Amino acid sequence: MKATFCDLKRNTGEIKLLPESIDDLWHLSHMIEPMDLVYATTLRSVEAASDKIRPDKLEKRPVRLGIDVDRVEFVPESRRLRVSGIIRDGPDTGLHHSLNLETGYEISVIRRWRRTDLDRIERAVKASLYDAIHIIALEEGEAEICRVRQYGPERITTMTGGSGKTRGENSRHALFESLLTFLTQVTGPIVIAGPGFIKEEFAHYLKNNNIELFKRILVVDTQRSGYGAIQQAIGDGVLERVAEDLQLSFEVKAADEVFKRIGRDDPVAYGADEVGRAVSFGAAEELIVADSALRTPQISALMEEAESMNAKVLVLSTEFEPGKRIEGLGGIAALLRYKIG
Repeated sequence: MKATFCDLKRNTGEIKLLPESIDDLWHLSHMIEPMDLVYATTLRSVEAASDKIRPDKLEKRPVRLGIDVDRVEFVPESRRLRVSGIIRDGPDTGLHHSLNLETGYEISVIRRWRRTDLDRIERAVKASLYDAIHIIALEEGEAEICRVRQYGPERITTMTGGSGKTRGENSRHALFESLLTFLTQVTGPIVIAGPGFIKEEFAHYLKNNNIELFKRILVVDTQRSGYGAIQQAIGDGVLERVAEDLQLSFEVKAADEVFKRIGRDDPVAYGADEVGRAVSFGAAEELIVADSALRTPQISALMEEAESMNAKVLVLSTEFEPGKRIEGLGGIAALLRYKIG
């Protein structure tokens, strides 16, 4: 993400943003809300010049529109963000229109910005400096590959092969060859996770066959296998070791801490009403919020009140398991300094 212009007065005003990746579109989907004003270039149908009374067809030309937002929809499959609303500025004022925002095209967002929104922009800008991180859960006969997005691990593919020797052919070697072929096409750090010793054998194979690729890998041991190994590696802090800005490991730890405190009856609150009481008493040390709850007026107000009292606020992606767990608690939880009655 690039932030190309910022004009704020008391946290209200315009920020111009240039999304560069699908991660950036995901960030925008949680910053743009109903009642915001969004400017972007879009294609609109206009009548082509013609001597005829009725032109044969309508041309689509790029025009810049300002939309009063009423709906935001993130569509990762088509790599776009759809922002719908009423045209305030531009041709056909007053009509409904949908902006299909894509990477590489600048937009302007005018709204009242929360501190968490500005933190999210800063995080997205910093993250653009890093290549994607890939995590491979490797076990006998199978390798599951994920690309770590800022909204969670994205499953890429699963490779399978036998263990040991089958019909005289070393199928483990065949699996290693397939992995090597795939990994030569990606950039950035690579984490090899899983139980057993096969991951060390693969690392040795890389060292002998592609030393530059070998220099980009990190081998971590897990008790779990498959996709569980990927989640465990993230929860154990592997992302902190390979990229400072990706915060998925913090999200896993935060959600775990909430549920640990619930199980131990330690100072914790969850649900908007209970967290609201904790915030009003000044007992909330950190709010942990599912991103799906950001547009709930009660929770949005709680976040602002907590921030004004110097409490931390951590927003979790519901595209990833920790965020879904907090979503199941009503979308919000709080780690407390002390118990409240």
